[in-house]
Amino acid sequence: MRQETDRPLTTHCGISSPVARRSPAIHRFMVSTFRRYFMRHMNALRLAQWGVPSVPQTGPVIVYSNHPAWWDAAVYILAADRFFPGYESYAPIDAAMLKQYGIFGRIGAFGVDLETKRGAAAFVRTSAEILSSPERALWITAQGRFGDVRERPLGLKPGVARLVELAPDCTILPLAIEYGFWLERGAEAFIAFGTPMRGYDLMDLDRRSRLQRLEGELVRTMDRLSADVQSREPCRFRPVLEGHAGVGGVYDIWRRLRATLRGRAFDPSHESRA
Repeated sequence: MRQETDRPLTTHCGISSPVARRSPAIHRFMVSTFRRYFMRHMNALRLAQWGVPSVPQTGPVIVYSNHPAWWDAAVYILAADRFFPGYESYAPIDAAMLKQYGIFGRIGAFGVDLETKRGAAAFVRTSAEILSSPERALWITAQGRFGDVRERPLGLKPGVARLVELAPDCTILPLAIEYGFWLERGAEAFIAFGTPMRGYDLMDLDRRSRLQRLEGELVRTMDRLSADVQSREPCRFRPVLEGHAGVGGVYDIWRRLRATLRGRAFDPSHESRA
């Protein structure tokens, strides 16, 4: 099992290193905080039965995904903790947002400004530092913007194809994310990891072909996940986290009382007839 260690802060070219800034203690606290927050506001986080990630034995990991909603950051944190607990996980976020929410820099987030050449160069340098260790994972919203899950083409940023050159021994995984409402008041978050690819294999392609391959794998994963979401069949998914079912308030108090009077156990879910 890979272990996190506290390290002193260091800087590169005057910019704090995300590897040095990351605090294992703060990370554990924030994972717990996001888990409680998610369970309070969402109904469930569900993983497609076929979408369990294949964790490599060697080399760093790159997870790249579509970017449908604000909740993606929370999904990253929770999925990394659940499926890649032996890795230190990092993710780029908007530089202005990191200034506003500085604590995210203590759990692996690092600011990016891909609108300038200097910002793009800084992103490459930071990614190279992260991927220099086989004990780290880099999570990327590869569209670089919010996009509907039905949008085609996805328009992945070219930088995602460049990342494998920084760590040819990496494993790169597509991650499909989707949200929807089923029977409960809260929304459902759905995820699925696609077929893993080795960096060395992708290096045989030029950058344009490599980007097309990465987009194609992500689209296939998203399309398969969408088919499962549309089925509305919970058996197609594994529950990763489940929040509180029911409407709450006076309505659920009445339902609980009615179930008690009928000698039944109270089930707050919408499917229950209690």
